[in-house]
Amino acid sequence: MFAYIKGILTHKEATHAIIETAGIGYHIKISLTTYSMLKGVGDEVLLHTYLQIQENAHNLFGFSDPSEKKLFLELISVSGVGPNTAIVMLSSVSPFEIQEAIVNEDVKMLQGVKGIGAKTAQRVILELKDKIKKDFMTTEGKVVGNVPTYRSVKDEAITALVVLGIAKNVAEKNVEGIIKLKGGDVSIEEVIKLALKM
Repeated sequence: MFAYIKGILTHKEATHAIIETAGIGYHIKISLTTYSMLKGVGDEVLLHTYLQIQENAHNLFGFSDPSEKKLFLELISVSGVGPNTAIVMLSSVSPFEIQEAIVNEDVKMLQGVKGIGAKTAQRVILELKDKIKKDFMTTEGKVVGNVPTYRSVKDEAITALVVLGIAKNVAEKNVEGIIKLKGGDVSIEEVIKLALKM
């Protein structure tokens, strides 16, 4: 229904962004990859979107890059992978790493993502390998920089993990452990990715 939304970024967190356009603020769920690519609050941004219509909710998912949206759509075409699981996958590892795992039939790597079991990982590989193989040869991994935030890395990471389905006490314990291990110089993206693998 919505191909993309272009407007002013009024708020962003590791799990969602709010874009205002024509006086309407759109709450858009995003991956860590998209979060890393977003500009600062107050800047004009464009997100390629997918609208999920459920009985009790309409959810917008946004992507900074059309290729990430394409991979998201391919992932949710697999039985057992819903939009929220696909966003967790795209937040746990980069789109390039997901494509690489599918092409190389790396079940173990896909299983490392929270909520992905052996059967689902095998189904993703079986159903997407040929599609991804065509695109994979022309795709290059992108390096994304860290984006400063208005909240502490710890608070932001815990909030994001709770939204992604981790119990708050588990999220707090894991995040505190990672920050202690890595030191204060660790990025939100890195903390969340590591916590999703615990």
